[in-house]
Amino acid sequence: MTDKIDFKREVDAYRARPGRLDLVDVPDLRYLMIDGHGDPNTPAFTDATEALYPLAYKLKFASKRTLGRDYVVMPLEGLWWADDMDTFTASRDKSRWDWTLMIMVPDWVDQGMFADAVDQVAATGRPRRLDDVRLDSLSEGRCVQTLHVGAYDDETAVLARMHHEFIPANGLRMVGRHHEIYLSDARRTAPEKLRTILRQPVR
Repeated sequence: MTDKIDFKREVDAYRARPGRLDLVDVPDLRYLMIDGHGDPNTPAFTDATEALYPLAYKLKFASKRTLGRDYVVMPLEGLWWADDMDTFTASRDKSRWDWTLMIMVPDWVDQGMFADAVDQVAATGRPRRLDDVRLDSLSEGRCVQTLHVGAYDDETAVLARMHHEFIPANGLRMVGRHHEIYLSDARRTAPEKLRTILRQPVR
């Protein structure tokens, strides 16, 4: 039996520093993914998370039991986009946001393991959006990222600096989707202490 792997420590892209905007090269990674639209403070967002987490834990236990490879379940992540990206920095109009929620899984998790996990979760109480979850890879490459400490609604100034100052000043342009990694459990952490990696793919 191998030691439990914590990919937050193994993958450099899961490390960021507050107050700094850094360029990082993010490897291709595999995720459980589910799509949605609108304000994250709604039942639709809750339904999405309630479909992801049972699958993430079923896959962890299956990996440990059948492959002898144990790992820490990774934090929730989100891709966010809108027709007008200023809805994230200027107007903060959450009703116009599109999103994909994700949990990273090891590259040895294949479609067969995923299908088995879906069947196991369905057998013990099917989450409303279980059938909408997929196993897929994400290729981001070069990105700008930082660690934001504080409430989610206080990200605006950091994102404005990232989008409108740092990226153009370094001869870059935004590509892909705004990416957030939620290192804290919002249910148990005071808003001012939340730790979130903010990432933007660039070229």
